[in-house]
Amino acid sequence: MNVVLVNPEIPQNTGNIARTCAATGARLHLIKPLGFSLDDRYLKRAGLDYWSMMRYDVYEDWGRFSAQHPGAQMFFLSTKAEKGYCEMAYPPDAFLVFGQETRGLPEALLKRHMDRCLRIPMVEGARSLNLSNSVAIVLYEALRQQGFPNLKSQGSLTGQDQRPWLDYLGP
Repeated sequence: MNVVLVNPEIPQNTGNIARTCAATGARLHLIKPLGFSLDDRYLKRAGLDYWSMMRYDVYEDWGRFSAQHPGAQMFFLSTKAEKGYCEMAYPPDAFLVFGQETRGLPEALLKRHMDRCLRIPMVEGARSLNLSNSVAIVLYEALRQQGFPNLKSQGSLTGQDQRPWLDYLGP
């Protein structure tokens, strides 16, 4: 899976998305201009120590990104779309494209790809969800459809957790 951020503005969102990509094995594509430096401390803090676990690419603009990925199956997330994100069947190499936090994706881009524009349902009057939350929602749906490939699906209790607050839980 691929997550594409077109002109992201808020470093904490991109850091959180980087962490989600690291945890899922998705590749992150960042399209300039970015609203921050990749050395930004907020970006690094939000991504914690996951930056070394993830793969990402940076592109100068949409044209260069598109040229490097001809024939890619792209899906465009927008509050302006009519079809819900759960109505789509995602291929394993899908590109999930998200726009700026304040403006979303350009309408010209959406109009060229209306058949692949998707939205996350919300109540009337809600403008949008946080970008990092939106990425997680859609990415996990796409991965669910694939059977969560290469992801650990079960945890286990080890009995090693001895934090004092456990005494307050009771039986």
